[in-house]
Amino acid sequence: MHKHLIALAATICFGATGVAFAADNGGIDKNAHKAANEKIEAQYKADKKACDDMKGNAKDVCKAEAKGKEKVAKAENDAQYKPGAKADAKVTTAKADADYDVAKEKCEDQKGKAKDACKKEAKAAHESAKAQAKSEKTASKANGSGAANGAGAASVAGTPTTAGRNPGGPAATTGK
Repeated sequence: MHKHLIALAATICFGATGVAFAADNGGIDKNAHKAANEKIEAQYKADKKACDDMKGNAKDVCKAEAKGKEKVAKAENDAQYKPGAKADAKVTTAKADADYDVAKEKCEDQKGKAKDACKKEAKAAHESAKAQAKSEKTASKANGSGAANGAGAASVAGTPTTAGRNPGGPAATTGK
């Protein structure tokens, strides 16, 4: 009987240690991830509601900024939950997509050749940013996990976002 108790105690200790190591994957836990996603969604709804009083293209730009901010925040939250090169690339791609969507909406204010040039420039910047995300993912795979060697976080930090162009968020955008 005494041997069984010792074996059971050892099994429980090793099992608890395994669970602790499994939970410490360098990211946040499931509950924190879910809570952050709910907060992100609430912020998106508030940002989108702030666009309601605007008119015309300013409203469209505001909504694009709100949606982009949400996509980037969700990608960053997912990267914290499950860190790695793939998650870092998704963050970079989300930022590129958000910037592109906002830039396209801003181009709508222009006319003729200026509008066409604006859209081409936005598309070129988007393609460049997506290529950068792909090369970062490939480089991280070659060097090991981006989260393990720190390459992913450093490369994402320098990527511009829509928030950088509009520090006040969608609420700060005004109609013309």
